[in-house]
Amino acid sequence: MTKFYKQINGYPAIRMRRNRMKAFSRRMISETHLNANNLIQPLFVTEGKYENTYIESMPGIKRHSIKSVAKEAMEIYKLGIPAIAIFPYIPNDLKDENGTESLNKNNVICKAIKEIKNSCPEIGIICDVALDPYTNHGHDGIIINNEINNDKTIEILCKQAVIQAEAGCDIIAPSDMMDGRVKSIRSALDKKNLINTSILSYSAKYASSFYGPFRDALGTKIKSDHVFDKKSYQMDPANSREALREIELDINEGADIIMIKPALSYLDIISLAKQNFEIPIFAYQVSGEYSMIKAASEKGWINEQDIIFETLLSIKRAGASSILTYFAKDIAKSLK
Repeated sequence: MTKFYKQINGYPAIRMRRNRMKAFSRRMISETHLNANNLIQPLFVTEGKYENTYIESMPGIKRHSIKSVAKEAMEIYKLGIPAIAIFPYIPNDLKDENGTESLNKNNVICKAIKEIKNSCPEIGIICDVALDPYTNHGHDGIIINNEINNDKTIEILCKQAVIQAEAGCDIIAPSDMMDGRVKSIRSALDKKNLINTSILSYSAKYASSFYGPFRDALGTKIKSDHVFDKKSYQMDPANSREALREIELDINEGADIIMIKPALSYLDIISLAKQNFEIPIFAYQVSGEYSMIKAASEKGWINEQDIIFETLLSIKRAGASSILTYFAKDIAKSLK
């Protein structure tokens, strides 16, 4: 190809702008396409006094009640979005050191799953498997001797996954970053004959500064007296080869889909995963990415709609099969 271009001497015989001149030709040669099938809408759900309250650091996003999250799921499905991901806000009086509420078969997530499936059985439900919404220390696992105990945490995560799957969750999504949890969760699901419940593993989840608004939404705060933070189990933003190793391990343990989180700052990781593995890749455009766009838009500094499309296209172009984004519903409306 390079030789051919040299032979015809490039410009003026070759004018790359020809194909860009008119809208119809730009449409015909577009290499990356975004549609509602590529979108997943994250939703927050709670009970009690925080029902239907808006999250200050995430403009336009609220914590739904169980009834309203089911209604929202139906609206989302009618827009062509195939799935939602649900996350709980747990009141402080239900939190403890071990995240016991995560094992309550009547907790807010289990209630929400059943209500959503009654309202809209066709929509896919993705459930987060992690302990940080349920612990009073804000970490994703059980603390023993001033560190997250990997294996004790996995024991609880397996029970949590089974409870969510039995309630009707379609895709279990462990986001905790404990070693070996995918294999253990797969085994626990299969023992309960939940063989058709998929696992979406947060394989490359970085210790990012972009999660702040999400933690506001969940009400999770790391206790200031802890001698360690989430960097002891989430990935170092400096590392890419480590991400490939994490992904390979999770695939070998039985992951059906892998997740890279955050998305925009880790397009290289999405691309590397696409080049190296034959597995669906999801990416999470996280709360900080959402809130930055909303804040700049409110200031009038950017065109919100154009920026949203550009960022989502870049994530898709890098290799993501589907994208979790708080913009999913709005974008799906504009694609209609």
